[in-house]
Amino acid sequence: MFRPRAPLPLLLLLLALPAWAKPPRLTLFITVDAMGSDLLLRTRPRLQGGLGKLLDSGAFYPYARYDYAKPRTAPGHATLATGANPWRHGIVDNRVIDRATGKPARVFPDAQHPVLEASLSEDDVSPANLLAETLADRLRLATNEQGKAVALSGKARSAIPLAGRLGQAYWFDETVGKFVTGTWYTKELPGWLKDFNAANPPTTWFGKTWELVRPRTEYLGEDDRPYEGAYYELGRVFPHPLTGGLTAPGPESYSAFAISPLSLDLVVRAAGAAIAGEGLGKDEVPDLLAVSFSATDRVYHQYGPNSWEMQDTMFRLDKAVGDLVTLAERAAGGRANLLVVLSADHGGAAAPEYWTAQGMEAHRVNPKELSKGLTEALRQRFGGDVTATIEELDVYLGGKTLEGGKVDGAAVRRAAADWLRKQPAISLAVASDDLPTLPDVAGLATALRRGYYPGRSGDVLFVVKPFHVMSADTVGTNHGAPYAYDQLVPFVLAGKGVRPGTYTQQISTTDVAPTVAAALEMNLPASAEGHPRSEALGTGR
Repeated sequence: MFRPRAPLPLLLLLLALPAWAKPPRLTLFITVDAMGSDLLLRTRPRLQGGLGKLLDSGAFYPYARYDYAKPRTAPGHATLATGANPWRHGIVDNRVIDRATGKPARVFPDAQHPVLEASLSEDDVSPANLLAETLADRLRLATNEQGKAVALSGKARSAIPLAGRLGQAYWFDETVGKFVTGTWYTKELPGWLKDFNAANPPTTWFGKTWELVRPRTEYLGEDDRPYEGAYYELGRVFPHPLTGGLTAPGPESYSAFAISPLSLDLVVRAAGAAIAGEGLGKDEVPDLLAVSFSATDRVYHQYGPNSWEMQDTMFRLDKAVGDLVTLAERAAGGRANLLVVLSADHGGAAAPEYWTAQGMEAHRVNPKELSKGLTEALRQRFGGDVTATIEELDVYLGGKTLEGGKVDGAAVRRAAADWLRKQPAISLAVASDDLPTLPDVAGLATALRRGYYPGRSGDVLFVVKPFHVMSADTVGTNHGAPYAYDQLVPFVLAGKGVRPGTYTQQISTTDVAPTVAAALEMNLPASAEGHPRSEALGTGR
């Protein structure tokens, strides 16, 4: 039977396809909690290790933006993992107000799947509330569950969305000082993790101090600033003791250690144990290892992004990233079989006092005082026991008067929004009833809509003015506003199939998961809103 020959260009294309279609054996997905673009770009000239080399050798997007109004840890990791905004994946904040009790509740609760080996823990435990497919889920399904997906972090709310429903999530629990998981993922800790916890008991770091990793002359500004925190007896100046004020290891000392960047090395070693224990990268079926570094966020909140503590943390992160990439490269059998991804879940504001010293009109906005004033105003107008509880930029209204239908709920919500708009620190406030039709003044309404999920978000949403920081504390700082210092984060790709270079166009963080999915030659996560960044993928056609 005669078969016509294919044209030469088509033959060349077909010959090229097998090498192109073969995905990396291992994808290392790194997230750095609270590493905004401003922090990274300021520090980049002083990065001499793995993080600096990754920026130089990979495809570096300095300006990936969260499209919703309240960048926080849980929604940020969920967006990176799903390629969707909270209005699709449903994770609107780290905590929400439980409407049944009126009290704050974790965003990943699950009474049916408690934490293993940490009975004291009240942390997040399962992905039940995550409503969108993740990269880990897609990888598991695309490989007929042959590919493995493991997520590790210092926080449950970081590991859980990275692992999704079908991967494995492990996190450091500060109540017991070891890595744990929930019964959603397994009924018993795997042997490799039991061995790791046994070999790294809390006593090994109890009593150590957090010292400067470089000479004092390499740190900018002052070490001691009055608006820095001193939680867990860490103090405001180097060296910082890690006892937590205890005489023997306990939850306070575990928390002091978790805040310090010494915990970065523990996460790297745990990742190494997971690589060996799960056999990640050892065959041609692609695996995913997601690692989220949490100490950066803890240092940021307590000391601020301009502190010596944050500078030292970035220097230590520089090395930790290098150590982690080396472990992954060895596991995959070389860089030709490895894809490295790095991003962050949010940026962060400077301490308001720092901004004020620089001439900015900056202020702390105390949510407790705001809640109290709003509650009083609503009771004066509507009577009864109407309450207003503020969780970051969301207002949750309650009380028997409102819940029993004695007053018009929409009228109360609109009155609350009106009151908030009159406060000097507030730029915009809107009742949830009016959010769909709110004119997009200054682009803020769209950002609020993308971060809103019915039943979980507040009854009223608002935005503070630039350089205003929501914080009930008089020290430290916070994040969660729709401005560049909170919304802009880096996105880096390196390794197999990547075109190196610096890409200065602003992209969306919803592009991260689609780009990784494209590099892995699989479909996008089901609810993804973003697009693959084909300009950075050398295999794109």
